[in-house]
Amino acid sequence: MVIVARKDIKLSPGKMAAQVAHAAVTCSLRAKEKKRKWMKKWMDGGQKKVVVKGDSLNHLKELMIRARELDLPVALITDAGHTELPPGTVTCLGIGPGPENLIDAVTGDLPLL
Repeated sequence: MVIVARKDIKLSPGKMAAQVAHAAVTCSLRAKEKKRKWMKKWMDGGQKKVVVKGDSLNHLKELMIRARELDLPVALITDAGHTELPPGTVTCLGIGPGPENLIDAVTGDLPLL
């Protein structure tokens, strides 16, 4: 699983951690529904998660389209606006769990957060 966090918005470390967690949980639930084999392999393999930087909202949307084309689970996370951000701010994109080669085809060139 890879979570792509927007680098063009300012978040405290705690807020960023919460948004990344939202993406991981949502992707996991989607994979459990539609990609049971991928989910089992990910669960049995230690639940690897990598967090990388995305440039902007448009960048996240482009990555989401590519991930969907590969039939990967995705979750675009939108903040409720109760603390640091205006309501509706997209903070990150979760992709996976799924085969590493498919996820790398979408996010393999992105820098680590």
